[in-house]
Amino acid sequence: MGTLVKVPIAVLLVEDDQELAEFVRKSLEEEHCMVRVAHRGGSGLNYAERHQFDIIVLDVMLPEIDGFEITRRLRLQHIRTPILLLTGRDAPQDVVRGLDAGADDYLTKPFSFEVLLARIRARTRILPSRDRSQFRYADLFLDEEKHEAIRAGKKLTLTRTEFAILGCLMHSAGRVVTRDRLIEKVWGDRDVTENNLDVFIRFLRSKLEPPGTARLLHTERGVGYSLREGHW
Repeated sequence: MGTLVKVPIAVLLVEDDQELAEFVRKSLEEEHCMVRVAHRGGSGLNYAERHQFDIIVLDVMLPEIDGFEITRRLRLQHIRTPILLLTGRDAPQDVVRGLDAGADDYLTKPFSFEVLLARIRARTRILPSRDRSQFRYADLFLDEEKHEAIRAGKKLTLTRTEFAILGCLMHSAGRVVTRDRLIEKVWGDRDVTENNLDVFIRFLRSKLEPPGTARLLHTERGVGYSLREGHW
């Protein structure tokens, strides 16, 4: 397997399992990442507040302060560094709690290093356009002002609702967007059920992923949806 990370990425890893932390640290450094490790919630929060990182890989169950509380405190301070939660609890309510606190993504233990690296890459290489109405992710381009979506050079014919859903996902490309968040952003206070959302997601996916194209719109079971490259 070749090197996947082409430029140095500054990673804060907060993990109380020292054996796991050392394995992840060494593996990330082999991929040309710069890694700072903390084993306790208090020191992890201190590092995150005092230093700049490209991403924070944060265990949920930590001594002193848990990952949910660290995430909440950082977001209250307007620290927007992407946060990837590591959790041994994959119950939807636990995942939603982390995302609602301000986390950008989650990964359930045990995990493979390749999946962790792919998540880090996806979250640290989103390329925003200089024009805030334009967004690029993978081979997808979105222009909100022109109401235009293009994938792999081909224009997509989307309804207003499909475009609004794609726009919401594009704003958080590489991250999970919960069902409730999508419904709120797209429909506001109108009476819309999750079944309605699922129907529109199916329509959008059929247009976004015609035969022969790579998977891009992923279902996060029991939580929501995300735009990601690959099949993980």
